[in-house]
Amino acid sequence: MLVVACTISTLALGGLSANASTVNCKAKLVPGVDLAGCNLTHAKLSDAHLSGANLTGANLKDAILKGAILRGAHLRDANLAGANLTGANLDGAVLINASLEGSPVKKAWQLSSHGANLTGANLVGATLTNADLNEANLTRANLSDANVTGAYMEGVNLTGANQSGIRGTPFYES
Repeated sequence: MLVVACTISTLALGGLSANASTVNCKAKLVPGVDLAGCNLTHAKLSDAHLSGANLTGANLKDAILKGAILRGAHLRDANLAGANLTGANLDGAVLINASLEGSPVKKAWQLSSHGANLTGANLVGATLTNADLNEANLTRANLSDANVTGAYMEGVNLTGANQSGIRGTPFYES
């Protein structure tokens, strides 16, 4: 269910077809909402509460997710290319095979993806400056040309990750 303050052209809930390219949701979405496979291209989801949401295979290309709470959200195979994740909380989120290619994070120090599962995620050219990636699983992730300057990466699993052309120096606490 969506809170009334959200304006949506059409949206898939319960298997209905979806095209939510005009979603403007500065309000809260009910945690755990099922938006699997939805087209949320250019959606404005700033400060949305999407904890535990099912966004498997969702198209969030160029979506505005500033300050969104995506704790424990399922974003497997989601397209987040160009999405603005400034200040987003992805703690414990599952982003297996998700694409965050070129996603800008202007204040990445506010981005939290502590313990997130980013196995096989496409992070080509992503700006992860000062992001909290502690304990994240980046196995087989593609980090080529990503900027990780000052990113907190203690306990990160980078097994098989493509780190070619990676820019910046991450911060590892000792």
